[in-house]
Amino acid sequence: MTMHNLWVANRWVPAEVGVSARESEVLAALGEHLTNAEIGARLFISVRTVESHVSSLLRKLQVNDRRALAAVAATLRPTPAAASGSGTLTAVAAPLPSPLTSFVGRVAERAALIDALDAHRLVTAVGPGGVGKTRLALSVVGGIADRFADGVWFVDLVPVTDPSMIAPVIAAALGLGEHQGRSAEDTVVGWLAVRETLLVLDNCEHLLDGVVALLERLLAASSGLSVLVTSRARLLVPFEWVFPVPGLSLEADGGGRGDAAGLFLERAAAAGSRFTSDDWDRVAAVCRRLDGMALAIELAAARVPSLGLDGIEAGLADRLRLLTGGQRIDARHRSLRSTLDWSYALLDEPDQAILRRVSVFAAPFTAGAAAAVLADWPPTAVNDIPTILARLAEESLLVAIADPTGTRYRALETIRQYGVARLNDAAESIEVLSRHVRWCLESGAALELIPGDDTGAWRTAFDQVADELRAALSWAADDARHRPQAHRLAVMLADLCFVRGLLAESQQRYEQAAELAPDDSAAAAALRDAAGAAETRHFGTEAMRLRRAAADAALRAGDRAGAAADLARSAELINRGPGLMATAAPRGAVEALIAEARSLAGDDPVAEARILVAEAFNGAEADLATTELIDRALTLARRVGDPLIESAALDQLMAVQLARGEVRAAAASALRRTQLLTAKPVTAGSGLEFFDAFSMATDSAIAAGDLLAARQLAERARDLPFHREEGHLATARLIVVCALAGEWAEALVLADRFREGWERAGRPRAGNLSRAAYAAATIHGLRGDDDARGAWLHIVDALATPGRPLSQIHFGEFFDALLLLHRGLPKLAMQQLATPPEQFRDWHNGLWRPWYAALWAEAAVLNGHEDAADRIRRARVATADNPIAAAIVNRAAALAGNRDGLIPAAAALQAAGCRYQWARTLVFIGGAERARGQSALAAMGATPMAVTAVPPG
Repeated sequence: MTMHNLWVANRWVPAEVGVSARESEVLAALGEHLTNAEIGARLFISVRTVESHVSSLLRKLQVNDRRALAAVAATLRPTPAAASGSGTLTAVAAPLPSPLTSFVGRVAERAALIDALDAHRLVTAVGPGGVGKTRLALSVVGGIADRFADGVWFVDLVPVTDPSMIAPVIAAALGLGEHQGRSAEDTVVGWLAVRETLLVLDNCEHLLDGVVALLERLLAASSGLSVLVTSRARLLVPFEWVFPVPGLSLEADGGGRGDAAGLFLERAAAAGSRFTSDDWDRVAAVCRRLDGMALAIELAAARVPSLGLDGIEAGLADRLRLLTGGQRIDARHRSLRSTLDWSYALLDEPDQAILRRVSVFAAPFTAGAAAAVLADWPPTAVNDIPTILARLAEESLLVAIADPTGTRYRALETIRQYGVARLNDAAESIEVLSRHVRWCLESGAALELIPGDDTGAWRTAFDQVADELRAALSWAADDARHRPQAHRLAVMLADLCFVRGLLAESQQRYEQAAELAPDDSAAAAALRDAAGAAETRHFGTEAMRLRRAAADAALRAGDRAGAAADLARSAELINRGPGLMATAAPRGAVEALIAEARSLAGDDPVAEARILVAEAFNGAEADLATTELIDRALTLARRVGDPLIESAALDQLMAVQLARGEVRAAAASALRRTQLLTAKPVTAGSGLEFFDAFSMATDSAIAAGDLLAARQLAERARDLPFHREEGHLATARLIVVCALAGEWAEALVLADRFREGWERAGRPRAGNLSRAAYAAATIHGLRGDDDARGAWLHIVDALATPGRPLSQIHFGEFFDALLLLHRGLPKLAMQQLATPPEQFRDWHNGLWRPWYAALWAEAAVLNGHEDAADRIRRARVATADNPIAAAIVNRAAALAGNRDGLIPAAAALQAAGCRYQWARTLVFIGGAERARGQSALAAMGATPMAVTAVPPG
């Protein structure tokens, strides 16, 4: 395919990068803020393939994460690669300035600029001050001087302040004296007209009108003339080819050290400092913070001998003061501040005002946003702001970014800091920051109008304003006069982050809101939401801490009933979510919390309902008293109209039903919970109920052998908005469903997302997610990849929490026996399945009783065990409500006696959507069906089912 150079996110990406057509499609979808699953569905590729493309794009486009890729997608525009020239040229000496230091890197930019000069007669290298336009130009023209028969001529226009002096300065550079009766312009035009020359005009931004008029005449008079201009702003003429000069590359193509780090290391070495390879990552981080700006990097490297790398890193918070060089002939380059002063001084007063005031924006902003923040503030009229922004972009002081929602602008961080300094000089900082805070509150409120809109458009809208909200909150929180606005911003950002799926930040912002709260009542409310966010992200111990803090704040506010409900919620969580706890609660903690809650509740019905739920979860499932507590809690919850309390009570009712073996009744209770929550908004306060309701509904459907319903419910759990950025939480149940259904390719793609999300979340202990990891391990085992299986079993161990051990839940034994039976090892499978299913008396093992019992019977049959018939009889009781497990038991009975029962067993398994067990049954049938079954297993990626697993018949 034909490659194109790309100007992406202020970075020149060369054609050699080779972004493929498919990667371009993935990049475009990332720009719409789609998840990997959504991209895969759109492009009809697997999530694993999407992830591979994302990793490739991160490397090729030199960005750090998928949010940066989304920003890249919004700014992407192709620049056609220039064709090569073909003239026969001879070299002549050119009077070019001699650089005092070596030129580092920019291989791709040099090649691209050379191509542009071959194809176009007027090329303008455009970029902000200090980016390295002049050095790049000198490097290029020095290498192509032999292509111009009459030489390359360099003219520095910095000293020129009067446009009428442009031609005389060029004439002097060309060595042309004054001619009586002829103007300097006529002399230059006449000399160049008959020559084949490259003219380099450096630093033209302050003389644009004069340069344009002269160049138009020169180019028209001389067909052999080419011109290279360097400028902060383009010339705006139709015959100009604009070449954007980006910052130095931050990473080399294919990984490794980029040009920016190379320049820093070389200049530091010249100053007497040496670094080892262990320092390269730190150097690269410094260069990234300097936006790859060549001048800034050189100045920083020159300070290493006096400050050290630690001092450079610390000083970057005030880089304008830090990056000051020694005495130089060119005062503009003596320091970064003086370089920008030069650019700033060229602006009219309204343009200066806008440049310094838009430094308040932390992220790319629209003209509308700037107008909203800066309206009615002299010396600029609101209607002039879009024009001024465009003009500043033309001057390379802002970068214009193409975006589906309209043009956005951003300043490089160095220029933004300069603007902040100018704001302080103008005593405008407080005013502009106050305006920005008000605008952020209004923008966040507009987003809150549609928090349930789960479209890419809403996510894009949030992502575009999120950094502004964060920046405004940071400033307002440090200013006592703006504390009320800071509190509102913190709550708003926490709410939005929760909906966006940024659960860790949501919890952090709620805790920040509690610190900023105007009173204890507001602090308690924020702490409750923080606890809800912690629960939703499966950090139960954190939730306990926050519930206690909320109760303490409520007591200070005089809200005893509220404090009682908080304490009851903590007591409930200890028993309800042991898989969420990083550490075990002390013995007697539940009883102590319930007693404390009762002492505070009084006659408040909501607090009483919460306490009843906590007491129900503290009771044994088989105890009639537990059922009575559940009934009372349900009655009271319905009376006060609280669906969240009712859902919690139904959760424990489902546990009681599973412990009793009432699988269908448990499934009905679980479904009732999902129906209750339909009309409830998804918030931090309700997040745990939503996750738990759909997760437990999925589990109960699995227990009932209804894999179709289980998939639908698992997908609803996956699609909860707060799971969007939490891959391990989103995929956990769906992995198990796919494993049981035989959809192994999909399960392993989901497993990759699970592992990525879990690792990104900090590898939290969350025992309730262990089933997903165990299912992934088993699929790898069935496919013959024991190394991958072992890796996933290590993840199972890392997920373990101090709650119930896996041996009490028994899904591990089920999955291990499944693998052993596939490999023809029924004796080992029987050893794994040592616990009779009648001993499963709790809800957590009641979920797996039918599946376990089915293999418990089959292993005995395949092993020829003497009690096989008795096991079949007992297994029929345990599997009565699960058609898949019942079919496996029927298959075991057929293998033990009349093999005619294998055909209806296969039909039942196929109808139930259990692909693996259906194929396994075909192998048992034998004959032509055996080959068909082995073929189906092979299509799933399974190793051949061991022949020894098939009894003679």
